[in-house]
Amino acid sequence: MLVVKKFGGSSVANPERIKRVAKRVVEEHQKGNQVVVTVSAMGDTTDDLIALMKQVTNNPSEREVDMLLSTGEQVSIALLSMAIRDLGSDVISLTGGQVGIYTDDVHTKAKILKIETGRVMQELNRGRVVVVAGFQGINPNNDITTLGRGGSDTTAVALAAALQADVCEIFTDVDGVYTADPRVVPDASKLPRISYDEMLELASLGAQVLHPRSVELAKQYGIPIHVRTSFDYSEGTIVEEAPNMENAPVVSGVAHDYNVAKIGLFDVPDRPGIAMKIFKALSAQNINVDMIIQSAMRNNMNDIGFTVTQDDLRKTLLTIEAIQEEVGFKGYTHDEDVAKVSIVGAGMISHPGVAADMFEALAEEGINLEMITTSEIKVSCVIKRSETQKAVRALHKKFKLDNLEEAIKYGK
Repeated sequence: MLVVKKFGGSSVANPERIKRVAKRVVEEHQKGNQVVVTVSAMGDTTDDLIALMKQVTNNPSEREVDMLLSTGEQVSIALLSMAIRDLGSDVISLTGGQVGIYTDDVHTKAKILKIETGRVMQELNRGRVVVVAGFQGINPNNDITTLGRGGSDTTAVALAAALQADVCEIFTDVDGVYTADPRVVPDASKLPRISYDEMLELASLGAQVLHPRSVELAKQYGIPIHVRTSFDYSEGTIVEEAPNMENAPVVSGVAHDYNVAKIGLFDVPDRPGIAMKIFKALSAQNINVDMIIQSAMRNNMNDIGFTVTQDDLRKTLLTIEAIQEEVGFKGYTHDEDVAKVSIVGAGMISHPGVAADMFEALAEEGINLEMITTSEIKVSCVIKRSETQKAVRALHKKFKLDNLEEAIKYGK
């Protein structure tokens, strides 16, 4: 059996934890299985490197950002490999480039284009554990690229797909996928199973258990993901094709995201091609736009509101300023004091009234909705940042997610 295991930064945060991970990896290897391990940077290493960078410059080259941040994972793979060898298993550590993880040339947010598996399979067939630096690859110019925050999850699933692994295990500091962040809702329930689509929505809406692109890859290649903790041997949450919807909650989870900024454009000319110019300019800067709202026309003018991540806010404002004269809108504003709360559930497709219940729960708490967007399996609202935790608790209670049996009964 070929097993891919990914360990996050908290799992390798210090020497004691690295040794514990090494023990777990060696136990798997001694069962006779082939083992590939993907590792994140230790603890807060990436944040520390970013802080160090900001002491040097406020406008770094994105190529050099990748060169800097990729070093964190290289420290982890070397230390973990040393610990594994001390426990008796043959092992080799490899960077993304050494593995053959090829990406596009978009620094800090690169996408994996292909993985050449020859080197990894050669090492596995020699009986070695292969420890791979997550979060990184190389572009067509042989420059190091990084996959964005949380990219080690993507590395692990991409490797599992390329190697046709039997299972991909994602180890983190929580023991599975919960109906809400347990730090905000202490009585949140652990989900034994969740569909790819639901997990993808939760991940993209702020749930930090899995990176969204890793879930996309898992769905595309049919790779089951087992989300579990590295601190004990308990079963976690299986992410797979949609289970029997008759026995699943209508709403599976509540997510929240603080990494949101709202942009407003005023008096935008109402004519064909204007929206295209605005959002094509943002796309050219690799800025992902989330929610978009256009007001009703008045005097051949509209207002357009949309959200981006706070990480992209500075670049967004520079882009908006650059196109203002060409597009012809009169002004713009932004607000960072907001957050996004969302409910997700595959059962929402066949249950009308879920959005109304969500709005009712928020209204009862006196929470104003600034923006709303929906899909078949999610409803998201932008609200004031200070009201986020209150909103999450209210929604969790509304859909009875503290008790999955009761949650299943909702809407029936």
